[in-house]
Amino acid sequence: MKMIGIIPSRYGSTRFPGKPLTNICGKPMIWWVYNSVKQVQGLDEIYVATDDERIKTVCEQHNINVIMTRNDHMNCFYRVHEVAHRIDADRYIMINGDEPLIEPSCIQKIVDEVKRTNAEFLFSYRKLSNPVETMDTGNIKVVISNNKLVYLSRIPVPCPHKSVLFDYKKIIGIQAFSKETLDFFVSTPPGEIEQIEDIAELRWVENGKTVHCIEVISDSISVDNPRDVEKVEQMLKQRGVV
Repeated sequence: MKMIGIIPSRYGSTRFPGKPLTNICGKPMIWWVYNSVKQVQGLDEIYVATDDERIKTVCEQHNINVIMTRNDHMNCFYRVHEVAHRIDADRYIMINGDEPLIEPSCIQKIVDEVKRTNAEFLFSYRKLSNPVETMDTGNIKVVISNNKLVYLSRIPVPCPHKSVLFDYKKIIGIQAFSKETLDFFVSTPPGEIEQIEDIAELRWVENGKTVHCIEVISDSISVDNPRDVEKVEQMLKQRGVV
């Protein structure tokens, strides 16, 4: 099975323009993500997929494989879809470009699970560890039953009406797709719930598609605004990486 690692990376973030190039302990953020992915066994090729010449230039300076894509994609799934139709593979492993702390072991778990199950669509999640994370609408919470995705929301779900003896869970930015899964996404208009929640993954849920889920153990955080950079640098120092 041929598997390609793809790291979508755009410059024009609304909340944090240019964040893939932000300096984290002396290296651009995209370098940290790429070097985590490089440690994973079973990926035949790895690419940063971007629409920006500045990101392309920095990638080339750091010997990072980079592929230029269109600049009108609505979200990362469209960008990965474009790459999937330019580079042939059995599965495409998407790793978010704004998670410089992502552990190679988490990506490896996804790769190994795809090989074991041949799943056409697989995404990872982790348990939330504190109330601040749980209440943060930037953390997309998930409801999972029998390792299948039931629902996603920006608010804490499920509601603890009868019991509090459960853990809230959130998406981690590692997902695996077949080309057909991506074709379905780009050819299907957003549904009502997707537009209300502003969560693209709901497109598969609203259309009754099976989404396999796997838990990973991670303390990774995504960089959503400049304040997050300080937290990431502190965690890198705690890990002894820098």
